[in-house]
Amino acid sequence: MPNPSIPIERPVANDSVQGGRQFGFLLVDKFSMFSLAAAIDCFRSANRLLGRDVYGWTTISADGDAVMASNGLPLKIDYSVADMPPVDILFVSVGLSIEFPGKSKVLAALRSWGRRGNALGALSVGSYLLAEAGQLDGYRCTIHWENRAGFMERFPDINCTGNVFEIDRKRYTCAGGTTSIDLMLEIVRTDFGSNLANGVANQFQHERIRSAGDRQRVGPERDLTGKSEKLRRIVELMADHLDEPLSAVQLAKSAGLSVRQVERLFLRHLSVTPGRYYMRLRLERARELLRQTNMPILDVAIATGFTSHSYFAQSYRLQFGRPPSEERRTTY
Repeated sequence: MPNPSIPIERPVANDSVQGGRQFGFLLVDKFSMFSLAAAIDCFRSANRLLGRDVYGWTTISADGDAVMASNGLPLKIDYSVADMPPVDILFVSVGLSIEFPGKSKVLAALRSWGRRGNALGALSVGSYLLAEAGQLDGYRCTIHWENRAGFMERFPDINCTGNVFEIDRKRYTCAGGTTSIDLMLEIVRTDFGSNLANGVANQFQHERIRSAGDRQRVGPERDLTGKSEKLRRIVELMADHLDEPLSAVQLAKSAGLSVRQVERLFLRHLSVTPGRYYMRLRLERARELLRQTNMPILDVAIATGFTSHSYFAQSYRLQFGRPPSEERRTTY
C-alpha cells in the first residue's frame, strides 16, 4: 500500500499506460547489478506509491540461463531471447567487457527487435551493443564517460552526447549507475507527471532529478558541482575539443573573460593552470583510447591533439608513470 504521508497526484495515465507497461532487461555476463537494480526499483516504487501494479519487468538472457553480475552474484533469468514476450522497451545491460558468450544471439535479437519498430534502451555500456547491432544509426545516445572515447572512435557517425541520459524517439540510453534512476524517472514523469517522479526520487534520497541536458562529470575531478559556472563551461569546451585543442584566447572568449581571469579561476578552484588541466584531459582521453581500442599509438596521439609521437610519449609518461606502449600491454 502507498505511504499516505507522501503526497502524490493520481492522474489518469497516458493512453500508452492505460493497460500497464512492461519492460525487458536483456542481461549479459558481468552486467552491472547496480544499474539494473536502480532501474527496476524506480518502477517498483512507482507501483507502491500508485497503489497498483502499473509497471512490470522481466529478465532475459541469450539462452535463458542465469547470468552472473559483475559483483559475482548470479541472477535467475525469466526468458531467452528466442522466447521473450512483448515488452514496451527492451533494455540491454552490459558490463565492462563487450565480448561475452552468446553475443551473436543478442545482436541478432536487437536487430530483429529494432526492425519491427520496437523501442530499445541501454544501461551504461549497453549502448555499445545497440550501436553494433545498427540500432543507434541516426539516433542521439549516451554512454558511460569512461567508454565514450572508444565508442566515438568506433562509431564516429553516431551522436554520442556525453549527457546523463538521452531519449530520442524509440531509443532510451543512459550512462549507468545513478543515471539509470534519472532515465526511469523521466519515463515515470512522462507517464504520470512530476509529482509521482519526485515521490519516487524521494524514496531513494535522490536529491535532484537530472534532465537529459545534464552532462556527465568531465575532467580529472569529475565533479564541478558548486564551482563557477564559467569554469564548468570552459572545462566542457575543453572536453569537446581534445583532438584540436583550443587556444587560451579562444577558451577565455567563450566565457567572456580575459586569459588572466581564466588562469585565476582555475588556480582558485582547481589549483592548476588551464594549460595543465587541458593536458590532463587530453592524456586521460588517450589512456581511455589505449585501453578500449586497437588504434595505433600514433593515431591515439593525433586524436588527442599531439602532433609529435615523442612529445606524446614523454607527456604520457610524466602523467601516468609509464609509456603508452606499456599501457596497451596491461589488461584490466
